[in-house]
Amino acid sequence: MIEKDFDVSFVADMALREKQIQQNYRPIIAVHKWFARRPGTLFRSLILSEFVGGDLQTEFFRSHQLSGLRIADPFMGGGTPLIEANRLGCDVTGYDINPMAYWVVQQELGGIDLDAYRTASVGLQEQLEKVMGTYYRTKCLRCGSEEATAKYFIWVKTATCRICGKPFDLFPGYLLAEDRRHPRNVLICWSCGELNEVADRAHPGVCSACGSLLQMRGPATRSRCACPHCNRENSYPSPDQGAPRHRLVAIEYYCPQCKPSHSGRFFKKPDEDDLRRYDECSRHFSELGAKYVPDDEIPPGDETGRLHKWGYKLYREMFNDRQLLGLELSCRLIAAVGDRSIRNALATNLSDLLRYQNMLCRYDTMALKSLDVFSVHGFPVGLIQCESNLLGVQYKTSNVGSGGWSNIVDKYTRAKRYCGEPFETAHRYGRKVQIPVPGEWIGETRTGMISHHRDVSLHCSSSTMSDLPSESIDAVLTDPPYFGNVQYAELMDFCYIWLRRLVGDSDQVFAGRSTRSEHELTGNATMERGLTHFTEGLSAVFGRMARALKAGSPLAFTYHHNALEAYFPVAVAILDSGLACTACIPCPAEMGASIHINGTGSSIIDTVFVCRSKGSVSRSSLAIVPEDFARLVRYDLRQLNSDSYRPAHGDIRCIAYGHLIRMAIWNLRSDWSNNRATSEKLKLVERTIIDLGGWHEVEKALSQELSCSPCRQQWVALDAQTEYGGWSDEISF
Repeated sequence: MIEKDFDVSFVADMALREKQIQQNYRPIIAVHKWFARRPGTLFRSLILSEFVGGDLQTEFFRSHQLSGLRIADPFMGGGTPLIEANRLGCDVTGYDINPMAYWVVQQELGGIDLDAYRTASVGLQEQLEKVMGTYYRTKCLRCGSEEATAKYFIWVKTATCRICGKPFDLFPGYLLAEDRRHPRNVLICWSCGELNEVADRAHPGVCSACGSLLQMRGPATRSRCACPHCNRENSYPSPDQGAPRHRLVAIEYYCPQCKPSHSGRFFKKPDEDDLRRYDECSRHFSELGAKYVPDDEIPPGDETGRLHKWGYKLYREMFNDRQLLGLELSCRLIAAVGDRSIRNALATNLSDLLRYQNMLCRYDTMALKSLDVFSVHGFPVGLIQCESNLLGVQYKTSNVGSGGWSNIVDKYTRAKRYCGEPFETAHRYGRKVQIPVPGEWIGETRTGMISHHRDVSLHCSSSTMSDLPSESIDAVLTDPPYFGNVQYAELMDFCYIWLRRLVGDSDQVFAGRSTRSEHELTGNATMERGLTHFTEGLSAVFGRMARALKAGSPLAFTYHHNALEAYFPVAVAILDSGLACTACIPCPAEMGASIHINGTGSSIIDTVFVCRSKGSVSRSSLAIVPEDFARLVRYDLRQLNSDSYRPAHGDIRCIAYGHLIRMAIWNLRSDWSNNRATSEKLKLVERTIIDLGGWHEVEKALSQELSCSPCRQQWVALDAQTEYGGWSDEISF
């Protein structure tokens, strides 16, 4: 059972490592971007703890075939619980209201002829090279070769002065590259635009071309910028002037002839030929006549509102002409592929490619690479944008840079190879060791000397409407929406509108013009969805899943939030479903180094709530007063703590929240009535938690631990071991 055999220290260590470079541990996630994927390590461990038992550290690296079991996920998202269950031999059932989630999981678990895919993808890239290749050529400043390849084009937003009517640049700063992955700092001259390599950012000196004093800071700051022509201050953004315009200011390129004798990267100011190539590309696109480029309007939303503030009205305005030409030609080539599974795979590749092929991507001045549009789980509109080479840049058999077709195809190929030959990665004696797990595989069918089949039942619909037979499910494992969190539907529309144009005729899930739904379980101010909506939806889902579960089988899910009130719906949903919470287990689930987490007070720790209709709990896991909760939190911290990871304040807080919610459920379960109004149920949970002392009193009891922990995530990587009391002292329910 999970409560007995789940090894927090082992799983925490594995999960932390996996989340650092998740595609190396679970290559299948590279099929397509999805947000906040939980570690596959965690769900594999939950399944093995429940259905295999014994020493998890041993069983984790062994092959298992748990045929005859059925696992359900009512919020499948990117599909992690289903993928891990399917790999272990289980039949799986998944629901998601978002058609992009349905499509992604379908593509992850669907079979494909890899040789045929490679042939088709190589053909596509070759055809694109014939038409688009010249638009990515540039002249090398060192050897004069005209065959160097542009990796990234750097653009600055421009504005038109409201006073004198002249255009000007919106530079927030002039640093293009730091001296970490390049020998020197690279600065753009504010006066002539020449690129200068300098040793000292504090004293950069003068421009080598025009003699002007080099500057680090630009004139655009806090939505204000002075016009260099009339010196009058202008505000930005200016939505009345339409979508932002950009000017090409720098190129990072690659010259294979010079690279062996060159230290660092290659940078240049665009020359006349570079500007001419872009103009030719624009003419080519306008003459081509777009068939697949979407003309959809950007609807209002919590995230899309930021786009409207910048004057974006249509999704296509978020791309420049070179990107639109490349994407249009890609779509035409994909649509001509005869084999449906190959065509769908390439369409999925294009959809994933979009996050690098748009004018919201930024250039990382330290890592010297493109940051995809979803690197912060939103629509970040910066003043400096990065355009990646659509084709990708390759030298011999390796990719140079990111964001192109060659990168996407390589990731997809590795993902599908992993499906046929999955592995685990262990850390032994300071080394990473890849351990094959022969006999396991991912997908619906496996052909060979003996053909194998597993049932994969995916539904693009709300799980509130699921009709699973009573006692037909062996476990429900899920990662539900977190109230008020990322607006996945608003973000995924960015990909959906393209995919809909390309494959919509062949699949009914693309019938709608958007992935958005009024039934989506996230807080959303624009759609007037609040805590009550979230609570009632979660309760309806958990109720359906509880009825489908075999008696005593687990419903286990991950959850964390910075606000305790966001946990109240979880308690209500569990109580409405007639379940008790038998354990809340801490597990790292986010990458602390992520842009949206590192340096913040957020938590990287999820609570895994384990719920059952009947069973027993350890008496020592129960808490009555704040000091009891502090004892349980300290116990969890001992299991999580290691030389490489120190829990921050946010982590400690979320662990405590989990225990408070678990005990509120325990205390309320015997007298709970589903007939109360939702608002009354939420208040009842709140009062129960206050009676237990609440976070404020638990925080006091944990003052020593909090004083020794960092206030913000500092990051992170990776061990200790024990359990809440013994199993001889249990309380049945």
